[in-house]
Amino acid sequence: MSFAVNFSPLPLRSPETTTGGNKFPKSTSSFTRNRPMLSFAATNSTEEPQTTTPEIELEFIGPKAGGDGKYPVDRASAVSGEKLLRTIMADNKLELYGTYGKLMNCGGGGSCGTCIVEVVEGKELLNERTNTELKYLKKKPESWRLACQTIVGNKENSGKVVIQRLPQQKKK
Repeated sequence: MSFAVNFSPLPLRSPETTTGGNKFPKSTSSFTRNRPMLSFAATNSTEEPQTTTPEIELEFIGPKAGGDGKYPVDRASAVSGEKLLRTIMADNKLELYGTYGKLMNCGGGGSCGTCIVEVVEGKELLNERTNTELKYLKKKPESWRLACQTIVGNKENSGKVVIQRLPQQKKK
């Protein structure tokens, strides 16, 4: 630890004097008064380097191929373990619901089953299926998840997750 002491002079200005009705000062003078000033700066040589926050990179594959036969891909990233997949998609203005889901979704409460996505890559970077998902996705492939129930990351892991949006509408 180190300490620094600063005894630099502090400049002060004397009061201004005026005469009669004149608004301007008759004379001004300034003087310097020595005033000790004490400042401390502590450093610790055993500080650990700052670590970066784990982040999950996401790719969202569109449900329908474009004119060139390729599926459009949108990209986003999120701090590991802080957001639901549904929130990330909403923040990035990515289509999540089919026609029925747009009209009848529950707003992320896990009571409708309309926010289905398919995890193409990175399943290990997501939380396990919840009881709600087990209920709504009972007869669906294991790779299908409800976006409103899927937490992206666990605050410690980082990596890449690839999501197929609206897998029920995908034309093969």
